[in-house]
Amino acid sequence: MLRVARRLAEQVPARIRTTFLAHVIPPEYRERPDAYVDLICLELIPQVARERLAEAVDVFCESIAFSLEQTRRIFASAKEWGLGIRVHGEQLSSSGAAALAAEYGAWSADHLEYLDEEGVIALRAAGTVATLLPGAFYFLGETHKPPVELLRRYGVPIALATDLNPGTSPLASLRLMMNMGCTLFGLTPEESLIAVTRNAARALGLGETLGTLSVGKRADMLLWDIEHPAQLAAEVGWGRPRQRIFEGEIEYAPCS
Repeated sequence: MLRVARRLAEQVPARIRTTFLAHVIPPEYRERPDAYVDLICLELIPQVARERLAEAVDVFCESIAFSLEQTRRIFASAKEWGLGIRVHGEQLSSSGAAALAAEYGAWSADHLEYLDEEGVIALRAAGTVATLLPGAFYFLGETHKPPVELLRRYGVPIALATDLNPGTSPLASLRLMMNMGCTLFGLTPEESLIAVTRNAARALGLGETLGTLSVGKRADMLLWDIEHPAQLAAEVGWGRPRQRIFEGEIEYAPCS
């Protein structure tokens, strides 16, 4: 899949960032999960790094996936091979996954419904982006919301993402995530717009070149025929961009 994503990036006008996922322990390793961690650390991550198949490694650190110590081992291997760090954690429990990711200078920590104040402080100190995933929250019928007010208080940058996957968030619309970020998590429309532009770029390790309309950055943008930016978060299911600009090349055809 990583090789396919690399080929797509060469063939379509889109910027594709790839991440090596350690999210599920396969059935054949259920009784010996540490052996699978060995495989990841000693074989898969080195191969991914040598072939330049991904920019980062992302671990799902929860009781149903990888433990804190297993996650630490994977992070250490990723760091050794020069790959960025990401984590899916604190979704189902307060595990300390976000603080561990921050310890390794993670680009982003995702989900974070059970993130505590200590974890928020760790994210702030490391400059790690808190990426909220309202699609998964909605689709799984979760009720424990991420600590948005704490993230605001400590100045932790908040991003929004779809977490698009067939099992827990089969929702592909980024504007829907903006809407859910406001209606479910209490973000303001301005915060939701920043969350899918400036802070999203930071979460991908691209904050220096993308995410804002600034001199010296890449000219990637969408132009919308709207009266107020808040419409992007308020309106779902209709309206298309007037214009798409990628790498400075203007495309006039509407895109979804």
